Amino acid sequence: MSRSLRRGSIAAIAAIAIASLSSCAAGNTPDTLQIKPDNAAATLGTDLRLNNIVVVTGEGTSGDYTGPANVVVNISNTATTPAELQSITVGSSAATLADAAGATLTGIVIPAGGSVAIGGQGNPSATVASASVHVGGFAPTTFTFKDGQKVDAQAGVSPDGKGLYKGFGPTPSATATPAKSSSPTAAAPSAGATTPGATATPGATPGATATGTAVPAGATTPAVPAAH
Repeated sequence: MSRSLRRGSIAAIAAIAIASLSSCAAGNTPDTLQIKPDNAAATLGTDLRLNNIVVVTGEGTSGDYTGPANVVVNISNTATTPAELQSITVGSSAATLADAAGATLTGIVIPAGGSVAIGGQGNPSATVASASVHVGGFAPTTFTFKDGQKVDAQAGVSPDGKGLYKGFGPTPSATATPAKSSSPTAAAPSAGATTPGATATPGATPGATATGTAVPAGATTPAVPAAH
């Protein structure tokens, strides 16, 4: 084989090797491999995407758990019209939607070209009064929108106070304040009792003399003899 043919063969082999390496490099990019985040995510149509779906239970909870829980999710809307989330269920338990001030909502609007974070301070919330879940496991969660579309996801279950979700759990119920006992009622003075500090005024007996002897009505008072 001539030198020119050998050089041509070597160049061809090198070109194939470079092409193969380039192909591998492109195949290892996150976009190509479609790497998913640690927390659940879901899409609805081509416009709605739900990211970082987590069910957060109370602080210190573990294992099988039944009680209040919050649903945390970030919903983005790339459409030119707004979308409205109307309900969230965890298993068979529906969540109550509320605004950042705690007022109950019938739906949460995701603006066109924008996004809404549900859960956390200053954001709307979704609270389930009694969810039956396994902390550290997954819970079936369903999101339903006003147009009738719905999407399911297996949301991770995490306790409050752990990692990124500290402060995202349900607010503990306030402890009831014991009712104060009423002040003792002052006893009314018994009949005939003398009020301290009051001066009793004796009542005059009709027809009584200075000596206290009663004089019969119509009786004549005898004359007193004059002294000599």
